[in-house]
Amino acid sequence: MEAKVGVIMGSQSDLPVMRGATEMLEKFNIPYEVEIVSAHRTPEKMLAYGKEAEKKGLKVIIAGAGGAAHLPGMVAATSTLPVIGVPIKSSNSIDGWDSVLSILQMPNGVPVATVALNASKNAGLLAIQVLATADVSLMKALYNYKEELKEQVAKMNKDLDK
Repeated sequence: MEAKVGVIMGSQSDLPVMRGATEMLEKFNIPYEVEIVSAHRTPEKMLAYGKEAEKKGLKVIIAGAGGAAHLPGMVAATSTLPVIGVPIKSSNSIDGWDSVLSILQMPNGVPVATVALNASKNAGLLAIQVLATADVSLMKALYNYKEELKEQVAKMNKDLDK
């Protein structure tokens, strides 16, 4: 099945954080691709990825990056697809703030949806929500997921009584 979501990151060291996104996509049976696309070490590849994403059938791109974190914004600059940025607290990061601000502070005209530091699970869910706007069965699965979350909280409250 053709990938609907592209999950990209600047380095292999970002993969443990980005697994949260792929796990959510798998939970909802969303086909995806994963690739390392460095904005600084492979700029031509990054530009090509952004320009070709729609032609490949992708509907959403999730881009994780640490440090200067230019990947999400530069991919958004080259694509009309929604881009969800995941700031990553990396080894060269300033407590993750550099990554958060690099992704969050995009200029008008080049939006990047930004999730919390290391919150790729939320990026996966946001991508699923975008896809669900055109897929009734996926929207139903999201409703069911929200009900599961409510049940988890109810169980937590029951466990408090013990």
